[in-house]
Amino acid sequence: MGHGVPELVLETNGRTWTLDPSRAYILGRDPQGDIVFDDARVSWRHATVSFNGRSWVIEDHGSTNGTYVQGQRIQHMELGPGSSLHLGNATDGPRLNLSAAAAPVAGPAQQPQAAPYAAQGAPGWAQQSPQQAPAHQQAAPQHAVPHQGPGHQQAPQPDWQQQPAFPQQQAGPAEPYAQTPGGDAGAPPVHGDRSPTTFHQFALGRVMRIGRALENDLVVSDLQVSRNHAEFHATPDGRFEIRDLGSHNGTYVNGQPIAKGGSALLGPSDIVGVGHSTFRIVGDRLEEFVDTGEVSFSARHLTVTVDGGKQILRDVSFGVPEKSLIAVIGPSGSGKSTLLKALTGYRPANQGEVLYDNRNLYKQFAELRQRIGLVPQDDILHKELTVKKALKYAAKLRFPADTTAAERDARIDEVLRELKLDIHKDKKVTSLSGGQRKRVSVALELLTKPSLIFLDEPTSGLDPGMDRDVMQLLRGLADDGRTVLVVTHSVAELALCDKLLVMAPGGAVAYFGPPEEALNFFGYDSWADVFSAFENYRDYDWAGRWKGSQHYQMYAADVDSVAPQAVQMPPMQAIRPPKPQGWFSQFVTLVRRYVSVIASDRGFLALMVLLPAVIGSVSLLIHPDRGLLPNGPNPQTGQIVPNGTATTVLLILAVGACFAGAANSVRELIKERVIYERERATGLSRSAYLMSKVVVLGVITGFQGLLVGVIGFGRREIPDEGLVLGHATLLELSLPIMGLGFAAMMFGLIISSLVKTAEKTMPLLVMFAIIQVVFTGCLFALHGTVGVNEFSYLMPSRWAVAASGATLDFNRISPPETAGDNDPLWNHTVGAWAGDMIALIALGVLCGFFVARFLRRHEPEVMRK
Repeated sequence: MGHGVPELVLETNGRTWTLDPSRAYILGRDPQGDIVFDDARVSWRHATVSFNGRSWVIEDHGSTNGTYVQGQRIQHMELGPGSSLHLGNATDGPRLNLSAAAAPVAGPAQQPQAAPYAAQGAPGWAQQSPQQAPAHQQAAPQHAVPHQGPGHQQAPQPDWQQQPAFPQQQAGPAEPYAQTPGGDAGAPPVHGDRSPTTFHQFALGRVMRIGRALENDLVVSDLQVSRNHAEFHATPDGRFEIRDLGSHNGTYVNGQPIAKGGSALLGPSDIVGVGHSTFRIVGDRLEEFVDTGEVSFSARHLTVTVDGGKQILRDVSFGVPEKSLIAVIGPSGSGKSTLLKALTGYRPANQGEVLYDNRNLYKQFAELRQRIGLVPQDDILHKELTVKKALKYAAKLRFPADTTAAERDARIDEVLRELKLDIHKDKKVTSLSGGQRKRVSVALELLTKPSLIFLDEPTSGLDPGMDRDVMQLLRGLADDGRTVLVVTHSVAELALCDKLLVMAPGGAVAYFGPPEEALNFFGYDSWADVFSAFENYRDYDWAGRWKGSQHYQMYAADVDSVAPQAVQMPPMQAIRPPKPQGWFSQFVTLVRRYVSVIASDRGFLALMVLLPAVIGSVSLLIHPDRGLLPNGPNPQTGQIVPNGTATTVLLILAVGACFAGAANSVRELIKERVIYERERATGLSRSAYLMSKVVVLGVITGFQGLLVGVIGFGRREIPDEGLVLGHATLLELSLPIMGLGFAAMMFGLIISSLVKTAEKTMPLLVMFAIIQVVFTGCLFALHGTVGVNEFSYLMPSRWAVAASGATLDFNRISPPETAGDNDPLWNHTVGAWAGDMIALIALGVLCGFFVARFLRRHEPEVMRK
């Protein structure tokens, strides 16, 4: 070794190493490393110490828990004798002390720097040189675009190339370094390489029961966990087994659910998930890791391709540590919504991976989805309810069935206090301001204590003051130990965020880093100028310019340089989330909530009674003195005289009932679509949801049909005895009207499940009602009309009018022109009446089947087969 080349002595835990300047030293848990640490807080390959030709430096490799000097987290800094640092924790992590060896280190001992890179004199690799930036990145837009000829395609020279060195950034919790969460090569995905929260000792042959109840061996204070959730069994042959005890939210092994009441043998590297806790068996002890919300998160090489090969998301990579607030901005068409769906697992990317604290979200979505909260742009609550009641129904649906009302109320009150909504808990959601309503939507998601919260345009439509309040709320959520990502168009409060992700047209990353450096990076004075540049230079390689920048090296290179575990993700199997509540319990809760929503709408209640009353009364205006009985024969010809009043009255009553039934339901699914999408992802049963609508609306529609029939038929002369119900002829005539209202209501649900906006429902409703008028059989004879008659069998009005017509004997009231050519559906027989009613009900059931199928289109893609 040459004279004057410095050596450094590194001491930790009583051991010393004399470091040779001619080589680098890898620090971490990897047994193949140079300096090995047996501490779970240290990452697999945590950092490297090397001599750069001028001084000794340490470089953190994007470790999960960080490297600290004097309490500050560092990424890259110079070292010298007298320096000391901690790995994995700023206070009690493994400590490294540095001292001089025989050869002196050039220069005095370096003080720890407050930033990963100094403004002047940063290491050579951290400074962008012309050789580092590809040629195509030497051009970008600037403030004023010079006059160019029509064919000139090259973007003008940008201001950013003449900008001074980037200012120093303050390290600390508010400015963490972009790094690869759990990005250490070969590291097992054990809760982000964190230290176990606690240990539990196994005894041979012993059973260790896990649950929320105090009588369990291992009590988990988590409302996502059932009272008696699962059991660990230590078998006599030294193996271990996990058995689910019929838990409501499921037990998971390596992110995959085991059968309810089933069991699975465990290997040495298997991870068991129960609620927010994960467990690993190490030797004869059980290590527990509790997810308290402080998790890292990263996306690696996300690409989304749609039919035709068009990429709407292109190689998106970024990483954020725990307790971070990240904003995503970009022009229309930049893939922000697609990115949000890819990050939440709702629509997995075709390529790439999303890491939740070093766990692959796509591969372990069944378990990790419970730790992700999503607040869509539209409010995910019923505005007719009070704040407390809306949260009460949400908690009832999301928490296990064995959760007591007191436990749910305590959690609701805790969330309301945290978001300062306790003073508004008895107000209707409709009476709140836009910002307060958004707080309620956030409160609904916080009930289950998610560690990751995603928000889509939470400030859309809010004034600047409310915009600031919402962003300050999100800042507080992040500071309290959550990772928050918000997609927004508002740029007024970006300074509150830790990191900013700017998406360019075409779905690529144009910038990722501190928000205060973003405009300087683009070389503009305002975001309006940046967005204009995106529009004016849509073909410019914004992603290439970003990857050739110094900011990329500082904030994203570590994540982007690590190839995903599977470049091409296999197609995800449909995920059926476990249902926290049983089917009947969900059904009862949904019915109660729906009744509460309807009962709070006095306008709807009044219309529910007024509409059928008006329809029935209008029919009384048509020859009020005439009955609905067959006329006698013409004395001169001997032929039956048609009773046109009967067919006209029945036509009006049928069309009115049809219109009322469809009007009841035509908006019900579209107005709750966002709510359904979110609740479905949290375990809502599709059939329970649909049946709650069918039952409640069916009762309302049946009442309306009965009212129409009683008013329309009750004042007229009708047969003394019916076909089926004897002297209850009025009820027998009203039953087909009630059945028609029900079938029309089911058709209305089909319309509501198909349309994209509520405005499109009314034209379809009118068209549906008009079609029913034509195919009642009252305007012209359907029987014998080839094609038309067969098509009429699909219309509920055809069967309803036929059933009432069978009771009234329409073949005598309105005989056909050709003798003997009677309509068989109108035959005055029990069989004809029963067949008409069965067909009417069957149409309603068939509609229910189609509604259930159409509802699948509005569920997270990962849940579809």
